[in-house]
Amino acid sequence: MAAVPTVTGSIDSADLGRVLAHEHIFVVGEEYRQNYQSDWDEDAKVADAVTQLSELKGLGIDTILDPTVIGLGRYLPRVQRVAEQIDLNVVVATGVYTYNEIPFQFHYTGPGLLFDVPEPLTELFVKDLTEGIADTGVRAGFLKCAIEEQGLTPGVERVMRAVAQAHVQTGAPITVHTNPHTESGLVTQQVLAEEGADLTKVVIGHSGDSTDVDYLCKVADAGSLLGMDRFGLDVLLPFEDRIATVLELLRRGYAERMVLAHDASCFIDWFDQEAKRQVVPRWNYRHISQDVLPALLEGGASEADIDTMLVDNPRRYFE
Repeated sequence: MAAVPTVTGSIDSADLGRVLAHEHIFVVGEEYRQNYQSDWDEDAKVADAVTQLSELKGLGIDTILDPTVIGLGRYLPRVQRVAEQIDLNVVVATGVYTYNEIPFQFHYTGPGLLFDVPEPLTELFVKDLTEGIADTGVRAGFLKCAIEEQGLTPGVERVMRAVAQAHVQTGAPITVHTNPHTESGLVTQQVLAEEGADLTKVVIGHSGDSTDVDYLCKVADAGSLLGMDRFGLDVLLPFEDRIATVLELLRRGYAERMVLAHDASCFIDWFDQEAKRQVVPRWNYRHISQDVLPALLEGGASEADIDTMLVDNPRRYFE
């Protein structure tokens, strides 16, 4: 057992219950919002999030892991307002989300740079994990970085190594946004391992976008968890293919190497909201409970498999 920090206080890992391992509450560019989003209604957005997440709890989910970090618009006071009104555990992350460059605040400061100091990213990540984020009193529970089709750019590598260093110092687990079509999960594992990371404490995110089971098995065989975490994004991979991939991995004995999620959000400012509902109508928090789990069970998965992916694996991730 281990203490897991949530937005409303620490809980025992045994009390996480059923976990969706990669969900956002808000993805909102605060700089853009404050300057250009004149129709923003803070109270309405919070109330809508409370409704959606309360419904999720009613569908049998107990905890969500929210990997919204710098680059995705992390703003804890808004998340706190939501978390205080729901009976659902919310675990937040620290890290930086970038496919290319790091934020300009770090361009000139760091090892070997104009202002030559120890890696400031690592220091900030450790602070979020051990002391709390800003003045909210909320500690991050895990780390987040990303690698996309652009590959291991200098900025991406710097963030990834800083994440690994913070993990080594604190023991906090890691989730990584990856592009499985470029096999970037394997690149991620190599870099993290070079920094001494425990690959069993790493979720290789968005693995569920691929049907290349041999690649997924290579990632899992190195110890990491496969994030089958974009259910509902049928535009990237159809529902039937996502289900078939999970079932094949279960058939091969990889139940203990998968976690499930949607990568959904209550509100994301990347898309027009009505257009999003039309293009990806099942990309919401309800989809796994209402559609995915019944399809997996019908396809031959057992209730024990479901519990392994939703309960046991997330618990072990923190322990």
